[in-house]
Amino acid sequence: MANVNVKKNIEKGGDIIVKLLSGNEAIARGAYEAGVKVACAYPGTPSTEILENIAVYDGINSEWSPNEKVAVEVAQGACFAGERALVAMKHVGVNVAADPLFSLAYTGVNGGFLVVSADDPGMHSSQNEQDNRYYAKFMKMPLLEPSDSQEAKDFVILGLELSEQFDLPVFLRITTRIAHSKSLVVLREPLNREKRIYAKNTKKYVVMPSNARKLRITLEERLQKLRIYLDTFPGNRAEGSGEDFAVITSGIAYQYAREALGERATYLKLGFTYPLPEKAIREFAALHDTLYVIEEGEPFLEEQIRAMGVNVVGKEFFPAIGELNSQMIKEKLLGEKSSSMITSHNLPARPPVLCPGCPHRGIFYVLNKVADYITTDIGCYTLGTLPPLNAGELCLCMGSSIGNAFGMSKVMPDRKIVATIGDSTFLHSGITALMDVVYNRGKIILVILDNSTTGMTGHQHNPSTGFTIKNEPTKKIDLEAMVRACGVEQVWQISAYDLKQVNETLRAAIACEETAVVIAKQPCVLINKRMARSYRIIHENCKYCRSCLDIGCPAIGNRDGEIFINEVLCNGCAVCTQLCMFSAIEEDRGYT
Repeated sequence: MANVNVKKNIEKGGDIIVKLLSGNEAIARGAYEAGVKVACAYPGTPSTEILENIAVYDGINSEWSPNEKVAVEVAQGACFAGERALVAMKHVGVNVAADPLFSLAYTGVNGGFLVVSADDPGMHSSQNEQDNRYYAKFMKMPLLEPSDSQEAKDFVILGLELSEQFDLPVFLRITTRIAHSKSLVVLREPLNREKRIYAKNTKKYVVMPSNARKLRITLEERLQKLRIYLDTFPGNRAEGSGEDFAVITSGIAYQYAREALGERATYLKLGFTYPLPEKAIREFAALHDTLYVIEEGEPFLEEQIRAMGVNVVGKEFFPAIGELNSQMIKEKLLGEKSSSMITSHNLPARPPVLCPGCPHRGIFYVLNKVADYITTDIGCYTLGTLPPLNAGELCLCMGSSIGNAFGMSKVMPDRKIVATIGDSTFLHSGITALMDVVYNRGKIILVILDNSTTGMTGHQHNPSTGFTIKNEPTKKIDLEAMVRACGVEQVWQISAYDLKQVNETLRAAIACEETAVVIAKQPCVLINKRMARSYRIIHENCKYCRSCLDIGCPAIGNRDGEIFINEVLCNGCAVCTQLCMFSAIEEDRGYT
């Protein structure tokens, strides 16, 4: 949905601009208004659009980093030098970035520093649904949780101010629904902020043990000052006067609770959830006999409130798995059941598939014939594990395919083990794993599926594409040169659409007595949308052998015992023509 400009007159006179923004767009706007000068990220749903929207603002130096750890380290340098900095990542990206983030809490900041974690309850596009509020507590970082787009923008600004005031990095945690839902946001002009002076201070910025021991003490002192401030934080507020329920909640769960319980409840809405505002919670608890903690995910608030000695009702009513919604709250607290509510359980199954013309499809088709085991990685190609290709044994995290394949080869040295990884994922965290294989004299076959983009998150650039986040030309990482620099001598580059070449090259790679790498090159079919051709079935030649169905292309179907190609879906890769033994597939010359 396009942004909608709305103007509203306010009592003081003059107009303010209000826009309909997603949470991600609002965070980007907040970075602009707060005077952020450096913003870094690695794309990952549901956080990707934050940096894409920040990149629109010329005053912010924004970049796609090779991975989240690098993003944090670049932003740290900017913040130490005196400018405000922001990093954004999906929840699992914080795992990658954790090393520098933990130490940043010790050193503190100079310019403000904000890390945005976009969690994914329900695992819409993720391998787990970890609750990163625990990371904020573990890292000893102040934690803000917006409940709508307006707060998402405001909390960016406020978080950076608090970062500088208390000399702490600040953790802003959103979820998929906050990231992608839209609400009205009041726009302001950017702050007129002067860059802070940088002064060399090794006792603050060098975390060798002798310094870190002292910094550990000052960290607690800074957090204690922050706890005193919490009594005045505007994002924590009591509201409503309903007498049926007393609810403590935060983030998107606040919206669900309000929708479900309306005026029947009194709410303590928390925007600052670590450290918790103990005074406000105790005062609220003193007014009510029964307190309900309504939160999505783990019992993060519930555990801390119970530790304060305040008795609450929480996860015995509400699930820790998956997303929360207003209907669940109604069922648990009001006894209202809705038979009309649409859920994923009563919708027709719609499993994800590789796109028509996807260059990965032919690779997996051949790998099934020549490999014993296939490890895969995080990206579009993970879908190759699904029927009918069923190509893949393991997939755990970014870059894991190479290490997993190497580990399997140690236990099953007589097997043909192939690892598959995308170009962006290889640069993110596959290089070190490949070095490990070579250094420890391993033997695997690695196929780098180079589709010239970071595909699954929406076609973002990466260091191998030759363009920055602002589409400015830059130096392009040569994947073959990178692989050879890791010590691999047997390297091939092939066309992913040429099945004969794919078959011959993979067999040659498997026959090697050392680690071999095959770089399968073909741009993602969605980059150019479609080729200027499609294919059709010559029915008089078709023997209904169904070989063309084995690759699982959505454009090829079987209707009443007759194979057909949907010309609307066909992207003209011609892989199916190489599978047909009866010349029953030809280019549709009438297609335009």
